[in-house]
Amino acid sequence: MTTSFISPRTILGSVAIILAATTTSFAAATDYEFQLVQPEVAQGPEATVAVRLIDKRTSKPVPDAVIFSTRLDMAPEGMEAMTTSVEEMPSTEPGVYSFKTNLSMEGGWRFKLAAKVQGETDTVQAELVLQAQP
Repeated sequence: MTTSFISPRTILGSVAIILAATTTSFAAATDYEFQLVQPEVAQGPEATVAVRLIDKRTSKPVPDAVIFSTRLDMAPEGMEAMTTSVEEMPSTEPGVYSFKTNLSMEGGWRFKLAAKVQGETDTVQAELVLQAQP
């Protein structure tokens, strides 16, 4: 009768390979970033604000995020209570999200967003400051 011996190293190595194959890594909300496409926007009732969502690990755009919360106010000018409506428009470029709004006054506007990225559990949030120009 022959007996085969499996070393503890072999067993541990096999377990490590199985764990590595079945472990899924998730990104954190901090791995994503919203950026203004243009920091200066024409002031007026038909203003368009566009933001890009990127994966900071790859520098690639993130398409198909679900933006579920937006707020545009004049907090940079000391008028946080002055808000305006924000209407999402169809995307024309992957990872770029456009919004129609009424920038009724010149000056600084804060754009707050919250989004869900497909496959991620965390919410991606941002506060961006843009300038409404005449």
